[in-house]
Amino acid sequence: MAKIIIIGAGLTGLSAAYHLEQSGYTNFKIYEKESSPGGLCRSVQQDGFTFDYTGHLLHISDPDFEKVINLYINKNNLNSIQRRSFIYSYDTYTHYPFQTNLFGLPTQVIENCILEFIKRPKKLTSKSFYSWVLYKFGQGFAKNFFIPYQTKIFDYDIRKLSASWTGRFVPATSLEKIINGALAPQIQAIGYNSSFFYPKIGGIYNWVEKFGNQVKTKIETNHAVKHIDFKNKLVYFENGNFEKYNYLINTMPLNNLIKMSLEPSNQNLKASGHKLVCNSVINFNLGINRPNLSDKHWIYFPEKKYPFYRLGFYHNFSQHVTPPNCSSVYGEFAYVNKTKTQIHALLNNSLSATKKLLNFTDQEILTQKIINISHAYVIYNFWREKNLAKIHKVLNTNAVYSCGRYGEWKYSSMQEAFLDGKKVASNILGKMGF
Repeated sequence: MAKIIIIGAGLTGLSAAYHLEQSGYTNFKIYEKESSPGGLCRSVQQDGFTFDYTGHLLHISDPDFEKVINLYINKNNLNSIQRRSFIYSYDTYTHYPFQTNLFGLPTQVIENCILEFIKRPKKLTSKSFYSWVLYKFGQGFAKNFFIPYQTKIFDYDIRKLSASWTGRFVPATSLEKIINGALAPQIQAIGYNSSFFYPKIGGIYNWVEKFGNQVKTKIETNHAVKHIDFKNKLVYFENGNFEKYNYLINTMPLNNLIKMSLEPSNQNLKASGHKLVCNSVINFNLGINRPNLSDKHWIYFPEKKYPFYRLGFYHNFSQHVTPPNCSSVYGEFAYVNKTKTQIHALLNNSLSATKKLLNFTDQEILTQKIINISHAYVIYNFWREKNLAKIHKVLNTNAVYSCGRYGEWKYSSMQEAFLDGKKVASNILGKMGF
């Protein structure tokens, strides 16, 4: 028996294990359902190309996180990159973010955005994301970017979304910034992702693997959880093994954790697992036999005629993720409650639209990798806002601490996943008086 069990060896689980060990505590075990650690922070190699599980970029602002990066990864092994991201609409590329870069758009679109910004509501009419956009940016920006883009990325009615997630993700604007951005492109360090780091070799998994190697406790891979008995504090695995615990750190998706629970002390918990909503994302990756397919890092697509909401280019993150004189492009589209036939049609349409937009042929495609990410963007609907804290309270009462992006059911970066692992390790050690 281990006093502490960690479910999931993604970045949060690895961080929890690392910080337990750094505190001198080793009476724990860590289990991972896949054959290797990393969670969604992983990369695949195929035909000389490296593809990530969609766009993972490394942002470093926390001193403790920076210390770990310097200790085990070394910034010399990372490319420091200034963002080159764009929006493509009205057959025009404009700089990101849209709300400060109208230059190049049709005159009537610019006029509409400026006038509606001036006339925008003076107060919020509801707590929905839709109302928040109108209040912050006005009907013009809402119509020309925010509503179509966010509807596409969530595949969910944005009138049923809370605005609580916006925070650092949606940069603010002002009339002065809008006018300046309508007269000339404003290439400024706006937004949390204006600069980032990316491994020089090996894709995003390169740094995660190096960090994971610092965990001395053996990671028990190929251990998918089947059931969790909260009352008797037992975890049962699909391979027939089981483990008893005093404290459970969970990093697998919260809805899956709840569905796997046996006879929880609060019977309402079981039903809540079906009410936690997220979308899924198809991540398509193409290796192209052509250099310099694009000079951009990524592009946002708000318009309906493009099935995907984003395209990105790995060869502009690192010169070592493609063979010589080649390029690579990744794309993403989201779905909720769609059939396999619908998803397949969206994928085919996405591939066709990508080839047409970027002007390459089937003959130039050297390799293709399709990745289905079942848990992608957490849906911040109003049920989540009202009930999430209650769910965690019940779990904590049962000595279960669910953390990380999907364990806590939130948005978070890789840095935040690292800090979540640190926090939960400190919290449990404090309860144990260690």
